[in-house]
Amino acid sequence: MIQIRLTVYVVLAALVSLVLSTPVKGREDSAKVPGAQCTTIDRRKEWRDMSVEQRLSYINAVLCLHSLPPNDKTRAATSRYEEFQATHILLTDRVHSVGHFLPWHRHLGTLYGKALREECGYDGPTAYWDWRRDADSEVDILKSPIFDPVTGFGGDGVEGTYTLPPDPNNEGATLPTFAPAPGPLPTGTFTFPGGTAPGPFPTFTFPSGTPPPPSGTPFPELPPGGGFPSPYKGCVLDGPFNSTNWRIHLGPGKLVTEHCLVRNISPFGKFMLTSEVVRNVMLSKNYEEFRLAVDSFQNGPIHGGGHVLVGGEMINVYSAGADPLFYLHHAGLDKVWWDWQQVDPTNRLYDVSGPTTQGGSIPITLDFELDFPALGPNITVRDTMDSALEPNCFTYE
Repeated sequence: MIQIRLTVYVVLAALVSLVLSTPVKGREDSAKVPGAQCTTIDRRKEWRDMSVEQRLSYINAVLCLHSLPPNDKTRAATSRYEEFQATHILLTDRVHSVGHFLPWHRHLGTLYGKALREECGYDGPTAYWDWRRDADSEVDILKSPIFDPVTGFGGDGVEGTYTLPPDPNNEGATLPTFAPAPGPLPTGTFTFPGGTAPGPFPTFTFPSGTPPPPSGTPFPELPPGGGFPSPYKGCVLDGPFNSTNWRIHLGPGKLVTEHCLVRNISPFGKFMLTSEVVRNVMLSKNYEEFRLAVDSFQNGPIHGGGHVLVGGEMINVYSAGADPLFYLHHAGLDKVWWDWQQVDPTNRLYDVSGPTTQGGSIPITLDFELDFPALGPNITVRDTMDSALEPNCFTYE
């Protein structure tokens, strides 16, 4: 009798495991009325605070999402995962350097977590990356649990394994590359208020109160014999998103090309993500100061810092979503915003400002509509502001 019960238990356990690891298709849409009370709360956790089982389950769900076909087969996305990247590429110029940058990316992360749960059976917390825990540490960034080859997202790109595709019309939106002349790179410094990063790279300082050069502008006065190497170092060859398991068909930029996950992990990014830099951002007195601070070299560009640290396609403003770390990074950025809101919810929970378009003069309002093609229905900025209400339903631990 004992043997029979044991056999039944083993069979049932195997069936449960099969169900949990199989893509869940055709579930009824669970979207509820924005502003309604939540019935469940997603208690979001920093990656290294999740159990090993949760981390592995999260990784498997991401791989699952990339194995599913896209909902909208008229676009270039070849998988459900790429559908999120495709939407970001499509709307990049409308959702960056605008007042709704933070609300739009907050809801993108909510929709991504919802897809992992409802379409791939993930039942753990949404993961975020608190880069301060790496930036404040003297430990080699490559030894961070984030880049672990088994319970993380794999390591750096390997030089010589990737070449940027031809791009005669500059659709790739790749940063200018300054290949070094013969000889070693100089050991210079890169200085901005809040920190000085050691080389090797040319010395360059953003004067206080002076905005950095526009995106795509070459850095001036590069010393002879030195320059910035390409951020597109090479393919990631280890971990769950290695070049065999993870093939992306969108990017770099607006190009449509099949390629591996490309990285060039740089410790330089750590200097933009320290606790000191985040504390400076948290001193913002209103949303306008806050939204400018997260992207400001003068105050510490924590948004850009995470992209720079990972390098590779993560540094591409359009196609950064090729890297699954994009979602952990933006969840980390959202946590800083959430923390800022919680300091004074009466005045900050629904505080919003900034232009509706890049360089525009029309101010954003809470009723401004945000769209998410192929991902979910349109919502308003107001709908994203309170994490305790639908469609958000999350808190940070």
